[in-house]
Amino acid sequence: MNNNATFPVQLTDFAANKVRLLIKNKATNNSNLKLRVYVIGGGCSGLQYGFTLDEEKSSDDYIMENNGVTLVIDPVSLQYLFGGIIDYYEELEGSRFVVINPNAKTTCSCGSSFSI
Repeated sequence: MNNNATFPVQLTDFAANKVRLLIKNKATNNSNLKLRVYVIGGGCSGLQYGFTLDEEKSSDDYIMENNGVTLVIDPVSLQYLFGGIIDYYEELEGSRFVVINPNAKTTCSCGSSFSI
């Protein structure tokens, strides 16, 4: 487990508050859930972001906390997310978690996929 005072990805307060509400509102109300952010192949730009509430963490995961919410990122995904910001948007079209990624060279119009 890698914990750094200067974690290379930020979780906004707004996103942390939304995660806390999602965990609280889940049927299990499982306080062991963490927000896992990951990158996988796919999407219209080549790579895409994934978000899940996860109880598990591996010994090599990067972990940070904000407002009582734990963010977990595996080392492979972290290389694509380094310097990024995890946020949550509520708009007329809907609401969603987003990644503001300074490493992305191109992104799709919906913002869920990117290329480096």
